Amino acid sequence: MRIAIVNDLLIEIEILRKVIKSIEATEIAWTATNGAEAIDKLNADKPDLILMNLMMPVMDGATATKIIMETNPCSIMIVTTSLNTNRPKVFDAMGHGALDVVATPVLDESGNLIGEDNLVKKINTIRKLISYTSQFEKKQSAIYSGNKVNMVAIGSSTGGPKALTGILSNLPANLNAAIVIVQHVDSKFADGLAEWLNKYSELPVEIAVAKTKPINGRVYIAGTNDHLIIDPLGYFEYTPEPINYHYRPSVDRFFESINDNWIGTGIAVVLTGMGNDGAKGLLKLKKAGWLTIAQDEASSVVFGMPKVAAELDAAMEILNPAEIADKIKRTII
Repeated sequence: MRIAIVNDLLIEIEILRKVIKSIEATEIAWTATNGAEAIDKLNADKPDLILMNLMMPVMDGATATKIIMETNPCSIMIVTTSLNTNRPKVFDAMGHGALDVVATPVLDESGNLIGEDNLVKKINTIRKLISYTSQFEKKQSAIYSGNKVNMVAIGSSTGGPKALTGILSNLPANLNAAIVIVQHVDSKFADGLAEWLNKYSELPVEIAVAKTKPINGRVYIAGTNDHLIIDPLGYFEYTPEPINYHYRPSVDRFFESINDNWIGTGIAVVLTGMGNDGAKGLLKLKKAGWLTIAQDEASSVVFGMPKVAAELDAAMEILNPAEIADKIKRTII
């Protein structure tokens, strides 16, 4: 594990050097004396972890953390003697993406380190986190190598086909996203729905096939009476579980699967329909950072599913189909 030190005080740099050298299988990548210097060095040599001081000249640790996480993300732990005197800065750094915060170890009168154990424990915890993340990303590499696939997930029921045409007819053929639709419809009508929507869409509409992956520029429709999901490797799959669920295919089940298995975020939409399917899943996606939308009452044939989503505060925006299409176009890069 390669660790960088960002600190303007030589004595603290030497203390951190001593701690790092005491940890098995770790080495010092580089040191910097302020946040600006750290950003320059990071761009040339990315370590596994940065131990970032909080209060420094030129650029403080919170500002540096913000810039790093926006431009060249790296694991950062705030290591500072300013925990009690600069709490707002501590929370600022944590809010920008620092993984943890710990007090800088100090030397007692005999030259012994005090507080070393806590720092070592936190470094080892982050090492495990980094190792797990690396293994997970390698497992997912077959899916997410190359161009990123952007997800737009839509759930609909009664009145859904009309709302779907209002969205799809307003989207361009070069939309850089995969649209996945879970419409409450018997499987015998799924092919016909896809064929009908193709008349209104510049994007090709097709049935989602198990063991295939969604790709940008296409629209997929759930095609069986089982529940459409995205599996842990990013492929479409169909599952009968939950067997006794009233809604088939289930919007909530699909939303939960992308919340658990999809890398990154996207846009999730609940359209017109009876009942409450999709609302709980939409709330999970909102909490995970997705842009969440519910259809408005005026344009809904049945203001059931979107109403429940709105009441749960799961929808960030309430829009009609044309406005939803416009939001998708303006959001997808």
